[in-house]
Amino acid sequence: MTPDLARAQRLVVKIGSALLVDAQGLRAEWLRALCDDVAAARARGTDVVLVSSGAIALGRKVLDLPAGPLRVEQSQAAAAVGQIRLARAYEEALAPHGVKTAQLLLTLDDSTDRRRYLNSRATMQTLLALGTVPIVNENDTVATDEIRFGDNDRLAAQIAVTCGADQLLLLSDVDGLYTANPKTDPAARHLPVIQQITPDIEAMGGDPISGLSKGGMKTKLMAARTAVAGGCAMAIAEGSVLNPLTAVASGSRVSWFLPDTDPQAARKRWIAAMKPKGEISVDAGAADALRHGKSLLPAGITSVAGRFGRGDPVAVLDAKGARLAAGLVRYSATEARAIAGHRSDEIETILGYPGRAALIHRDDMVM
Repeated sequence: MTPDLARAQRLVVKIGSALLVDAQGLRAEWLRALCDDVAAARARGTDVVLVSSGAIALGRKVLDLPAGPLRVEQSQAAAAVGQIRLARAYEEALAPHGVKTAQLLLTLDDSTDRRRYLNSRATMQTLLALGTVPIVNENDTVATDEIRFGDNDRLAAQIAVTCGADQLLLLSDVDGLYTANPKTDPAARHLPVIQQITPDIEAMGGDPISGLSKGGMKTKLMAARTAVAGGCAMAIAEGSVLNPLTAVASGSRVSWFLPDTDPQAARKRWIAAMKPKGEISVDAGAADALRHGKSLLPAGITSVAGRFGRGDPVAVLDAKGARLAAGLVRYSATEARAIAGHRSDEIETILGYPGRAALIHRDDMVM
């Protein structure tokens, strides 16, 4: 059974440059129609995150940069100029619906470094809880080759995993995956559902079709592998029509990549597979709270062992020394020792800054 976009609990939508910007500039009518769809999804109770290309394309027009490949410093300058306009365009298109927007600029480092990953995840979760629609893009103004995603398909997949989305929609200039390039091979067949990304499926990836777009089918398949591993279903859809989310929900042709688990289970499995860098022992009251799905607060900690930093995996032991849980800790070992046994409202006094209430949040823990 294929996913139903209208029933998504948390949806990440990636918008390609060629959909948002044409030779004349921003496609304002298309953007307004997309935001109509986003507002409707929010009204249904779906959290929505937008991963939007287009900053460089918008900025190069403002700066009157020549057509064709840009030098790195030109691309970064164009991104700096275009990012302002891109964020404002989304803000103005969603404001009539009473929907607030936020801007997040990320690099590959923000997902591979556990400390930055936890910061990004916490920020994203808070923004969504406050009812905003985050607009995410790669931070092209500072990213170097070593810390770049390089395309927003893979960025969108990482964002989907980071925020625990159950569905990811890549709006592109193609309506899904084909057995070959349909523009050059009339025998190419469309694949509506992909249960598993096999070597044969990967071999179907091609090169970018649009001059405004960096991502081809290869990057979309890489994104799909990341998404489904994180328990998120992913669809590739042709997005140039007005109200593209409505079109997909109404049955337009797409390719769905199906996960074999859900986002929460995938995340728990990932945490459970990590090697702990320390141990945190808790009292009977804290152990009981954890068994009932609560987060680990400093007050229930009796001792801290090992050397670990924020974001590292640790084991949680009960009063008898038995392993109770594993999780990603929100404080270093030194900080954890300092606040152990204290109430959360005492953290600022002890550490000198307002920290997070939980030492390990329940979303970052597996029993």
